Amino acid sequence: MAASAGSPPRAAARHRLRAWMLEGLADMAKHHPGPHAGPQSAHRGQRWWRVMCLTGVDYFSTLGYQPGIAALAAGALSPVATLVLVLVTLAGALPVYRRVARESPHGQGSIAMLERLLSFWQGKLFVLTLLGFAATDFLITITLSAADAATHLVENPHLTSALNNRQLVITLILIALLGAVFLKGFLEAIGVAVVLVGLYLGLNVVVVVAGVWHVATAAHVVTDWSHALTTEHGSALAMVGVALLVFPKLALGLSGFETGVAVMPHIEGDPDDTEERPTGRIRGAKKLLTTAAVIMSVFLIITSFITTLLIPEPAFRPGGPANGRALAYLAHEYLGSAFGTIYDVSTIAILWFAGASAMAGLLNLMPQYLPRYGMAPHWARAVRPMVLVFTLVAFLVTWIFNADVDAQGGAYATGVLVLISSAAIAVTITARRARERGWTIGFAVISVVFLYTTIANVIERPDGVKIGACFIAGIILLSFLSRLARAFELRVTDVVLDEKAERFIRDAAHRKIRFIANEPDQRDLSEYRDKLQQIRTDNDLPADDDFIFVEVTVGDPSEFESELRVRGEVMHGRFRVLALDSSTISNALAALLLHVRDATGARPHIYFEWTEGNPFAQFLRFFLFGQGEVAPVTREVLREAEPDRDRRPRVHVG
Repeated sequence: MAASAGSPPRAAARHRLRAWMLEGLADMAKHHPGPHAGPQSAHRGQRWWRVMCLTGVDYFSTLGYQPGIAALAAGALSPVATLVLVLVTLAGALPVYRRVARESPHGQGSIAMLERLLSFWQGKLFVLTLLGFAATDFLITITLSAADAATHLVENPHLTSALNNRQLVITLILIALLGAVFLKGFLEAIGVAVVLVGLYLGLNVVVVVAGVWHVATAAHVVTDWSHALTTEHGSALAMVGVALLVFPKLALGLSGFETGVAVMPHIEGDPDDTEERPTGRIRGAKKLLTTAAVIMSVFLIITSFITTLLIPEPAFRPGGPANGRALAYLAHEYLGSAFGTIYDVSTIAILWFAGASAMAGLLNLMPQYLPRYGMAPHWARAVRPMVLVFTLVAFLVTWIFNADVDAQGGAYATGVLVLISSAAIAVTITARRARERGWTIGFAVISVVFLYTTIANVIERPDGVKIGACFIAGIILLSFLSRLARAFELRVTDVVLDEKAERFIRDAAHRKIRFIANEPDQRDLSEYRDKLQQIRTDNDLPADDDFIFVEVTVGDPSEFESELRVRGEVMHGRFRVLALDSSTISNALAALLLHVRDATGARPHIYFEWTEGNPFAQFLRFFLFGQGEVAPVTREVLREAEPDRDRRPRVHVG
């Protein structure tokens, strides 16, 4: 009795938990309305500068470690190498992603642009591969940034002794807190980002001003630096050459562009924006990308200059006090322990929350592809379940790498560079198709630069490709398992009949509705006549019974969900035919039968021939090419869609 009395509250609690978890489905619908949605009244979005702060927690947080990376890679040449990075940013990455924002305003980025170039399964596999690199980029952003925040926390002079050897635990706690913010809500995440970015950039301005002042008042440091440059490299041309060679090591300074495009759906558009023409959103995204790139470029040039001149070279080395925290070193050195600690707290906070832009990118990107491909469950369209999935994966990655920042750096750089290279190639192809000769040449040059950078990074740090390959293999494996599990779903979003098809159904509704599944071949008189005679003979049906032929033409079998359009035709003056275009025969026939049942109130009958061949081979044909053993699969789709046998359309096989 106690168990039965307690079960209703438990059931109610489970129902409330499920409703809360799937509440994000409605949120995602607001962020990603359908293609026929009207003006953006349901989801107004956020001002572009607020969304810039969301992507900026990733982009701007690289100030925490970028000057140190540049100093380690280039030594005294760090400001020149950083200048090359800034030129590539402003003249390369920025124009590329401004074009991506125009071509893909729904946040899919260059992946959507390249998806249009390929169809069928090769297109899906290509997209899954790019999604693997995107997952590498975004998930490693979450884990690496949290690990770096933990490193700053552990290495703070006031906390080193208390937190020694606690970096893994601290990193896991920071990732869990990030997930909790997104479970709470997306607006809360943007609000936190605005506060953190504003505070962090403000404190960096103070550090930069103090650093410039010390450089200006200690004139010998500039002389010493220029002398060191001349001694090491001889000429300006040699300096530029070395800067170009070390540039791939500075590529982490390019992070943030892909997430800047991924969060585009959250930018407020104009009142008359539609999903087909979101002019205001595109304009806001371009402002976001440009403003972030300019702010970051100014900071990168000045900080690389002052850190190189003011910090001794040994301090940048592994184990040194400025390793991975050059600006924090200056803050403690020139502004005192109190300000240095405040700066550390701000750096830790923004590094922790740098994963927010990556989480937002994942939440926008993955649901736009995997569920549509049938390669993820329905709940993958909801925000909260996906937050839990990504958080658990981040836990796993952190545990595997033991929260080591350097161990994850190669994978992070590889993910960033592959996505930027794919974006550059995508806009080059787009410009060529639009016959924009100047832009085509310009984007092609940019593509070569990024491809060189990617290849150089892969050669130097092949572990990044290996980690990316693991993500790709995991996504492809899980995607195909999900597609296999969902193979017998109805998979039709809507059924639309033309006027003639509707008339055929109305006429047949006065009698028993009988369909004949026919695989269209020559479509000549003998094909329909022989098929009709065979079905009557196999099923012992009277000669005066009325039949309608149903023919499905398979288009792209790799598509999963689609609208079903039905055309009515009269062949050879006597045979009525319903012609359908779909990605699979069985699912289309099942959807048509259920639609006819609901429209007429009568249970339709459909007649098949057995297909010759091995059943397993026929199932593979169905899974990969939408054909195969049609009759039993149609019946199975109907069984899953309609559990009540008394209401289920009848399937006959002879």
